[in-house]
Amino acid sequence: MAQRSASLVWLFDLDNTLHDARPHIFPHINRAMVEYIRDHLGVDENEATRIRQHYWQRYGATLLGLMRHHGTDPRHFLWHTHQFPNLRRMLVFERGLKAMLRCLPGRKIVFSNAPLHYSEAVLALAGIRGSFAAVYSVERLRFQPKPAVGGFRHLLHRERLAARRCILVEDSLANLQTAKRLGMKTVWISGSTRQPPFVDLRLASILDLPRHVHRL
Repeated sequence: MAQRSASLVWLFDLDNTLHDARPHIFPHINRAMVEYIRDHLGVDENEATRIRQHYWQRYGATLLGLMRHHGTDPRHFLWHTHQFPNLRRMLVFERGLKAMLRCLPGRKIVFSNAPLHYSEAVLALAGIRGSFAAVYSVERLRFQPKPAVGGFRHLLHRERLAARRCILVEDSLANLQTAKRLGMKTVWISGSTRQPPFVDLRLASILDLPRHVHRL
């Protein structure tokens, strides 16, 4: 077991996995995206809201729809939609997160659809940046956000990893489904009572991860 654990590579999603973005951060980002779409596409707020939601549901990321259908500059979009008046006060994460990551066996990588400047800021404020060997933000994925398979393959290629060595820890079922198709193990962070067949382990709290490593 010790030899197997040492060879594990953990791929951690950021938002709603390593921290809870629902109370403050996601509402702020959603408002910023609606304002961006309204101003740059010349539509009213209701239509901008519809466009944001439609592209998120269709592609897994609003950005991808804007790039494909409107030629939006991804770096410009990400910079303007991920500005926070006081990120420290908006951040919600579980106490004990750093200790959990420290005792979890194997290499750890952040794998997120968020932009790099935001991802690095969240990790630094949570005090866990040093726990991760690398951060794969959407820029490093060549703007191929999850659940698209291209971003997964790019990370695996860059890190010289076999999918079977990797465990994806996520709140999104669509992203976990892609991971499973590639041969990864999957951990769903959710309070749900159901467990789809492509989920190997469901946990209500990420802090429970070390106690269940043997199940993976």
